[in-house]
Amino acid sequence: METGIQKPAGEKLIRILAFTLVISVMSATMFNIVLPQIRADFQLSFAQVSWVSSAFLLIYALGTVIYGKLSDTYKLKNLITFGLIFFALGSMIGLAAQAYWMVLLGRVLQAVGAAVIPATASIIPVRYFPPESRGRALGISMTGLAIGGALAPVVAALVVSVVHWSWLFLMPLFTLIALPFYRKYLDDDQRNTGTIDWIGGGLLAGTVALLLLAITYEEWTLAAGCALLFVLFVARIRSAAEPFIRPALFKNKSYSLGLTIAFLVTATGYSLPFLSPQLLTHVNELTPGLVGFAMVPAAVTTAFLGRKAGKLADAKGNSFLFYLASVLFLTCFVLLSSFAGISPVFIAIFLIFGNVGLSFIYIALSNSISRTLPKEQTGVGMGLMAMLNFIAGAVSAGVYSKVIDVGSVVRWNPANFYPNALVYSNIYFVLSILSASILLLYYFQFGRVAKERKA
Repeated sequence: METGIQKPAGEKLIRILAFTLVISVMSATMFNIVLPQIRADFQLSFAQVSWVSSAFLLIYALGTVIYGKLSDTYKLKNLITFGLIFFALGSMIGLAAQAYWMVLLGRVLQAVGAAVIPATASIIPVRYFPPESRGRALGISMTGLAIGGALAPVVAALVVSVVHWSWLFLMPLFTLIALPFYRKYLDDDQRNTGTIDWIGGGLLAGTVALLLLAITYEEWTLAAGCALLFVLFVARIRSAAEPFIRPALFKNKSYSLGLTIAFLVTATGYSLPFLSPQLLTHVNELTPGLVGFAMVPAAVTTAFLGRKAGKLADAKGNSFLFYLASVLFLTCFVLLSSFAGISPVFIAIFLIFGNVGLSFIYIALSNSISRTLPKEQTGVGMGLMAMLNFIAGAVSAGVYSKVIDVGSVVRWNPANFYPNALVYSNIYFVLSILSASILLLYYFQFGRVAKERKA
């Protein structure tokens, strides 16, 4: 009886979820395109305006884990109701914002609500689909993510070409369309297991927030506070009965190194959606609408090739896919470093290599890291990886912005002949070196092991 009820409910829920994921991904990424405009409107530095993205990602990272744990205690339908309403509330505040602090408040409240969506995306396939059809359900979810990523620059470009950038806050209101369906098809199961280490989560949030503030304002006292909170966080997770992050996971050296690689990949890859709009705006002098259109080819190509990556990994292995992706990734950064300042048409082409490469790297890396964990730790371990990836994006956004604020008069890449793009060229030059280092790290940890197994 239960199976008969769960199956049709699951089919409806996974499609509602895909729609919600499309909207949430668009809402999360569209603002990168208009950061230069927000900076100009409120007379901010690059580091200050980066908080529009950084604050969202930080709250999103912690919230995803917290909602996942809350779902073990509370009804999922109530959690998603709370989340989507908060998502909409943040949107209304942002839409009415007349000062920068209101823009940030809107983004923070959006993140508090939006974090329920990835948590729900990991729960519905498990609770509502048997193992033999769970892969298809996850595929539908991934399709929603890909469509959202492809539509974000298009919709952002169209909106800012017609109305003010603040209207981008309106997008999350469409998720309320899905709320009655979630209320109807999600079950009423009430679970009463699990606790949340709020102290540990708060210490981690404070650590990252102070790190971002220290980068933004170059204050050593903030950096010292960050170090102190980090020490307290480590002490907390070692002593708490149910810690926010399980220290036992880090005893697995292969997993720990895999997390390090994933963190570096995300920090490097976040330059593509975050830094590229800054380059196109301040060096190529494009309007926000044209910036959005310049980023469309990469998003569409990535969405189109996403499914092929999984098949390629199955046929050739994760290591092959990672090496191929790394070549594309590295090629993108070398080209951007050498030709930052060139026609936007070429920048749009370079971004295709980077976005496709980054997408392929995530697939290969997720598969490789999941295999380092025993079955009973896979869910927790991959959840931790997702959280750290969001934190990596938040921190890297702050670092990139601060470097742009400082500027550069030195040319690190002799191939670049655009003086007004020197700081961008130098950043991409460093990212090229980092990409090559990541490839070597992966080879020594995963690639060599795979090669020895075949032998």
